[in-house]
Amino acid sequence: MKFLSVLWIVLVSSAVVSAQQPCLNTGYFKPNSTYDTNRGLALSSLASNVRSFNGFYNLSIGLGSDQVYGAAMCIPGAEAGLCSDCIDEASERLIKSCPNHTEAFTWSGGGETLCMVRYSNRSFSGSLDMEPSSSGYNVRDIKSNLTEFDQTWKELSLRMVVAASMGKDSSLTDDKYYAAETAVLEASQTIYALMQCTPDLSPGECKTCLQQSVDDYQKCCHGKRVPQRPPSLKQPVSNGTFTAQDDSKTVSKGIILAFVVLATVIVLVLLALGFAVCRRRKSHQSFYCQSGIDITSTQSLQFDYKTIETATNKFLESNKIGRGGFGEVFKGVLPDGTEVAVKRLSKTSGQGGEEFKNEAVVVAKLQHRNLVRLLGFVLKGEEKILVYEFVPNKILDHFLFDPLKQGLVDWTTRYSIIGGIARGVLYLHQDSRLIFIHRDLKASNVLLDADMNPKIADFGIAWIFGMDQTRAETRRIVGTYGYMSPEYAMQGHFSMKSDVYSFGVLVLEIISGKKTSSLDQTDGNISNLVTYAWRLWREGSPLELVDPAIGGNYHSNEATRCIHIALLCVQEDPADRPTLPSTTLMLTSNTVTLPLPQQPGFFLP
Repeated sequence: MKFLSVLWIVLVSSAVVSAQQPCLNTGYFKPNSTYDTNRGLALSSLASNVRSFNGFYNLSIGLGSDQVYGAAMCIPGAEAGLCSDCIDEASERLIKSCPNHTEAFTWSGGGETLCMVRYSNRSFSGSLDMEPSSSGYNVRDIKSNLTEFDQTWKELSLRMVVAASMGKDSSLTDDKYYAAETAVLEASQTIYALMQCTPDLSPGECKTCLQQSVDDYQKCCHGKRVPQRPPSLKQPVSNGTFTAQDDSKTVSKGIILAFVVLATVIVLVLLALGFAVCRRRKSHQSFYCQSGIDITSTQSLQFDYKTIETATNKFLESNKIGRGGFGEVFKGVLPDGTEVAVKRLSKTSGQGGEEFKNEAVVVAKLQHRNLVRLLGFVLKGEEKILVYEFVPNKILDHFLFDPLKQGLVDWTTRYSIIGGIARGVLYLHQDSRLIFIHRDLKASNVLLDADMNPKIADFGIAWIFGMDQTRAETRRIVGTYGYMSPEYAMQGHFSMKSDVYSFGVLVLEIISGKKTSSLDQTDGNISNLVTYAWRLWREGSPLELVDPAIGGNYHSNEATRCIHIALLCVQEDPADRPTLPSTTLMLTSNTVTLPLPQQPGFFLP
């Protein structure tokens, strides 16, 4: 596997692959140095941006000798969430494996995806790097006629090198410099092959690199196998006669094709029936048809009511730790000693069975370090209970707006909380398997763990979007005024940009230690937090917004940049607001130029 190309040849088997060494001995940096910090920022920014840039993204962070160049890529067809997870895992592995190397790379993944991550202290965008190379193979030999295999493989590799190096227009497709194909051997074994180059190469450079990879395979791995079918082969093509042994009879392609057509027709009919059933339900109930999850079938998540009742000592008042929008929250301890937060919905609350199912299904499907984790639920008669992981530092607003606790949250912690919330919302909008709009992002819906890492909670009114959907509208306005975007509060229109507006308000609260709902009357003028921040910005004194409890212990450039980004998020026109991928990049990279913000929504002159 090369820096800028990957070659994956497989005969299905099982064994151990030799591990590749990701670290390059081209230079070293001091731990906790500026380069180390920039490396972390660069790698943490890759996963969230790959999907927005057709499966490939590169960037640079820092200046001079501290500048870090990074790049990441997933194979076409990889699911967005799996792609992001693969890149995150690969990035974390590079940091652990190469603690002070200025350059490293890895091809990673398996099962359903494959990704590449690379960082360096030199620019490599658009350059053909043939060395160093890394290879891995199964220690077992190919159990097939090697002469036949060599001939079949030779023909297959020639076709694929040509196909992969044609260099389609990446603005129209995500499979530029990519090819995946199969070939069948007489011994009823299949060769699966995958080739890919980064899209910043020229067609000639890609062809050179892939041909070199083919030659390297012949030298290092001839006659060897890798352990499994490669991930997500996108529409593989067979160049031989596919045979399936059944009572020693050969099944022809025509019969297989007939079965495929029949199965396709049946699936289409079932989909049409499912769609018709969905359309008969109310608009928000279509959530279940889109998500493909039915809470009643999620048996592994269901707790016994008696277990939860015992865990909370029959919902003892002294165990109550908070109140949510639809009920009370209690601390509990399960029989195995696990501490949990138990959300018991009020029998008279506005959240009925549908909202309960919505929250349970949404949170069960979402897995991210900046989202609260659902452990299970109880659905028994009128009792509707959600069981979450216990987060010891409770709610963000307990720290932000309590004069006795504000000083406990310094600037570094607040800046980290802002970044964590941004990553959580980014996951909801882009990196999860479905697109979720939270619709109630606020300080009281952000929990803090033992290390003060933020976890977004309360998904009772979250909304799921179709893959091609960008906005929706409703007559039922739910959420919290002050955090709502103008188009949602006044017209019922909401989109990802509605969450962006709420995020901007939340950032202003974190920086200022002031509630957005608090009003200040000075010289006859009534102001809200957004208006106050905008006035300070226009007057050239944005740092007056910073919470006095922080004192002077903060980075003025970081604070000013965060205020700038927040004001971009709360602009009145949704089209002017940045997306979450752009917002996250702005927060993590000082080299990105920020546009000037326009007048915010709900500006009170």
